[in-house]
Amino acid sequence: MNDLSPLRLWLMRSGFVLLVVVVLFFHLLPLETSPRRWAAPDLILGFACAWSLRRPEYVPAISLAALFLLTDLLFQRPPGLWSGLALLGCEYLKSSGRGLRDSGFVSEWLTVSGVIIAIAAANRLILAILLVDMPPLGLTLFETGTTLLFYPAMVLVTHGMMGVRKSAPGDLDGMGKRV
Repeated sequence: MNDLSPLRLWLMRSGFVLLVVVVLFFHLLPLETSPRRWAAPDLILGFACAWSLRRPEYVPAISLAALFLLTDLLFQRPPGLWSGLALLGCEYLKSSGRGLRDSGFVSEWLTVSGVIIAIAAANRLILAILLVDMPPLGLTLFETGTTLLFYPAMVLVTHGMMGVRKSAPGDLDGMGKRV
């Protein structure tokens, strides 16, 4: 199937939404009732970064904004803060994707790590300025660290199982323009 076809474009956009809904479903299952001293990686942010960097046309900004806002509401975070910061980070990755196209995975991982760390730091800073109750710093650092450690696995799933690959220099995007 051609990457240019509108059917493929909408199937991949729907696939990303389905991926986020599945991650949300398993995250919200009440499997543990006692408080935890650890935090799971932010799979939604990791997958969004991987998809934004590899195929930006599969994750339009309005879709990312709606999905991140949904996670804010379901995870009972201040609505709009994390989603706005994550959207800014993903849009930055979309704009720098062409420059990272020819580089190796390590430079991609370092770029995404910088973006995820910047999102987490900006979130904590804004919450501290506004005097909002925050989770302990150790928990935030652990979640950010595990997200960074699990990023290669998210790229492996994205690339191997879902077929979201980096665009080659002569490929066409969803609008028929050369990438």
